[in-house]
Amino acid sequence: MNSGRTRQTALCGILASLGLVFLALGNAVPLSTYVSPMLAAFVLIPLLRDFPRRCAWLTWAVTAVVALVLLPDRELVLIYTLVLGPYPMLRLTLNRIPDRWLRLPAKLLILNAGVLLCYVLLLIVFPVPGLWEEFSAFGTVMTVAVLVTGNLCFVVYDAALAAVSIWYYRKLRPLLQFLH
Repeated sequence: MNSGRTRQTALCGILASLGLVFLALGNAVPLSTYVSPMLAAFVLIPLLRDFPRRCAWLTWAVTAVVALVLLPDRELVLIYTLVLGPYPMLRLTLNRIPDRWLRLPAKLLILNAGVLLCYVLLLIVFPVPGLWEEFSAFGTVMTVAVLVTGNLCFVVYDAALAAVSIWYYRKLRPLLQFLH
């Protein structure tokens, strides 16, 4: 038996469980609809740094499917599944765009497409009670303000992913040598 593969599988399972715990905490703590998926996505960083990228994709997929089955907050789960969860893997590809003035719009395009898909699904496929009324009460100006604020928070999230990745590589990874 290949102990390297066994180690990968075990770590992927543990990190998928940890990601699910962060998502479940988002159900329990009010106003953490966006923070919990961000924390769950940070869990993928060790996989991206030390294992083939497919391990991170599979861990994200398992976490997303189990969250869709177990967790009642569809908005939180879809934000993780469609936007914040896959972003650490997509970020590696997007960071290869050499021109930084093209890189940021590409990242924001991915974000906004995911958010749009998320809310279309929340309105049509997984109807959330009161969501139509909430959007109607906001009005166009407030909806645009929320979207702009979300884009600014996403830029901070992108920088946080970079910082946490560096922190993991420099500080935490040496303490976890038994994983390599």
